[in-house]
Amino acid sequence: MTKPGFSFDVEQRLESGLGRAGVIHTPHGDIQTPAFTPVGTKATVKAVLPETMRELGAQVILANAYHLYLQPGADIVDEAGGLAAFMGWHGPTITDSGGFQVLSLGVGFKKILAMDAKSVRSDDVIAAGKDRLAHVDDDGVTFKSHLDGSMHRFTPEVSMQVQHQIGADIMFAFDECTTLLNTREYQERSVARTQAWAERCVAEHVRQTAARSHRPYQALFAVVQGAQYEDLRRQSARDLAALDVDGFGIGGALEKDRLGTIVRWVCEELPDDRPRHLLGIGEVSDIFAAVENGADTFDCVAPSRNARNGTVYHPVKGFHLTNGGYRRDFNPIDDTCDCYTCTHYTRAYVHHLLKAKEMLASTLATIHNERYIVRLLDRIRASIVAGHFTDLRDDVLNRDR
Repeated sequence: MTKPGFSFDVEQRLESGLGRAGVIHTPHGDIQTPAFTPVGTKATVKAVLPETMRELGAQVILANAYHLYLQPGADIVDEAGGLAAFMGWHGPTITDSGGFQVLSLGVGFKKILAMDAKSVRSDDVIAAGKDRLAHVDDDGVTFKSHLDGSMHRFTPEVSMQVQHQIGADIMFAFDECTTLLNTREYQERSVARTQAWAERCVAEHVRQTAARSHRPYQALFAVVQGAQYEDLRRQSARDLAALDVDGFGIGGALEKDRLGTIVRWVCEELPDDRPRHLLGIGEVSDIFAAVENGADTFDCVAPSRNARNGTVYHPVKGFHLTNGGYRRDFNPIDDTCDCYTCTHYTRAYVHHLLKAKEMLASTLATIHNERYIVRLLDRIRASIVAGHFTDLRDDVLNRDR
């Protein structure tokens, strides 16, 4: 299939490890990698204008197919000219398939899946006190909307149709996102199901691309699953690599203390000429581990969500601006940061806004946190190109404790 406007170039590699610096070319612009992708779930990074996200250095925004399907509807985004036009964002966009939200909301975990691999494992994982809102079968998932309780059905074909209407430059194949609490036997079935769904996504992607030739080409990434099991991760990566896809996502719940190892397993099996996106990871130590082991791009809601709760990032140690000690602190949040918040406002002012529950608090704190992570990835890319990634990693991690 012809893929006009989309390609990936590797520019520099780490001397040791699988990390690299590259460029993802899309119809709406280039993404210099490694790169952080701020999350604009509902076609907005909460509390921040799209043009402000561009000014703070964001190259690409990720929105969510599940949420946009439910509200306002993928057909409305399509009628507006696609995601970028709809939200007034002049740059590349990504949508995830909705699989994570369908399944995580469906078992009551909301923002995260169960991360304690030492707990009792089961085929029927459900959060305490929650009702199951999603039911998986080999054809797809039936789920109840978290907005109004209406029933919906996502199959690989529906996910592709929805994402083509939304019109992002990069979209993900529909996958089953399991938890670390699912049994080994269930993980095996899930990997097989995710592979079958990916194959169906590729077929529907070809159909949609041909039918929608008036729109720019949209790249399709397949999602590697397999939880914490090396053989399943490697098998999933190998099988998905055989498909005609443009790149890969690394999904599912990961054991944090083995995140770098799991990313390495996957990247050792994936082809070198296509980009790799690690889904839902945004902590500084995790980013360094993932870059070193071959991941190119990342997304996470943590910078904006933490900001709205008053937690701001700092090179030495992040802190909670709601604490009373900042009431008369007239220093910037971070005197080494070049963001608009840090160059114009004080900790005392943002503390006041947070305590007064003013909306501007979320805006100023989010600008800082997003800039902090975007700038960190820019520095990581520069360090790979210049050949001093290890020095930067050790310096940042030794201070960020």
